[in-house]
This record gives sequence, structure tokens and C-alpha cells, in this order.
Amino acid sequence: MRKQHSKGRPLRLTAELVARVERLEPDPGPEPGTSEHSDAEFTAWAQALLDEQPAGELWVFAYGSLIWSPEFAFEESRRAIAHGWHRAFCFRLTRWRGTRELPALMLALDRGGSCSGVAYRLPAGDRAGQVAQLLRREVDAKPATNVPRWLQVRTSAGLVRALAFVAAPYGLAYAGRLPLPQVARVLARAAGHWGSAAQYLFNTVTALEQHGIHDRNLHAIQRMVAAEIAALPARHD
Repeated sequence: MRKQHSKGRPLRLTAELVARVERLEPDPGPEPGTSEHSDAEFTAWAQALLDEQPAGELWVFAYGSLIWSPEFAFEESRRAIAHGWHRAFCFRLTRWRGTRELPALMLALDRGGSCSGVAYRLPAGDRAGQVAQLLRREVDAKPATNVPRWLQVRTSAGLVRALAFVAAPYGLAYAGRLPLPQVARVLARAAGHWGSAAQYLFNTVTALEQHGIHDRNLHAIQRMVAAEIAALPARHD
């Protein structure tokens, strides 16, 4: 079994282990008491964000799935650090990669520390359309927990102001700071109509390592998730 390597240390979580828990579940839709944002709301939100942006280029700060699946055109990417925020599995999901019965966890930026990621410079044209599309992808149901915010991030070529998505501590889906073993137990078991939480973790850790970014907590979590999956009963499809 071929393993990825991180600074001389192998990643325990492999594609083969992820395949053991990979599955698709029906989409249950928004939680009761929440609703989807309309296209008009996303358009207005995008314009309000752009109205807050000082003159200059449009940058997006990626720390999770936007690194391995950006789904937008970009003209430049740079390693970047956001100070005052850290990458954490603090966003509870009951759809996408989880269900009502078995909720998942997803990464968001939470207060404190620092986070190494990738800053993308987007093309100059149709900024409102680009930001609205990004909101559709990243923002959860209304009222939202994963919310956009302009952050100052440091790159090798200096500071840039970038759009990022952070966890709102008042949000219904905010899970708070959880012990890493508890996070690992969830990620080893949860899945939704976008696939498994283990696949999300595997893709994220692999993409970070490919960019030369070693996240100590994620490296510990992937090791725990690998052990959790290895200990699960064999699945017979």
C-alpha cells in the first residue's frame, strides 16, 4: 500500500482506507428552521462585500477544499498566512458530508492562532458574479454559520486583503472546539450526498502537503481517522 509522505512522516490515512467508508447518502435538505439563500440574496451579498473592499485586486484565501477544488478561475496563487485565525473542524454538517442521523464536521476558520493556506488572485472581470458564485458554494443555509469576511493575509510578496470564510460562533452549525479524538471518530464514519468526511480530510491534508503546508492538528487527526477506519467492521456492499 503506497502512502503519502509529510516531512519524512507517512500519512496513515490512505485512499484505500478512505474507500472502506466512502458512500453517498440521500440529501436531506436544509435543517428545520433554516432555508436556502435565493440567487437575489447572493447577488446582493456579493455586491455588499465588494462595496467593503478597498480598491485593488480580488483575492480569496483558501484553507480547505478551495485548495483542492477551487472551482473558479484564478490568475495567480501564493502561499499565505492569516494571523488571528486557525483551521478547525468546528462546522457541523447534517447534509453534504453528513446526515441528520450521523452529522459530519467540516473545516472553517475559527478565532485565535494562525493559519497557513493559499491566496488566489481572481480575474478582473465580473467580480460580483465571481463572489456570488463563491458564496453559493461556501455559505450554508440561512441563518449562515460559514460566513464571508475580508482578512489581511501575509504572502511572500507582501500583505493582501483577501475574502475568506470564517465560523460565526453564534451560528446554529457552530460546533466549537472539540477534542481531536472526537473529531476523528466523526470523520471516520460520516458521509452525505457529497461523499464521506474521511475523503474530505484526505483531500485536504494531501493538498496542503503538496503546497508544502504541514498542519500539526490535521496530521494528528488523519492518523486517528486511519486507526478508526482500520478498526471498523468490514463493509459488504
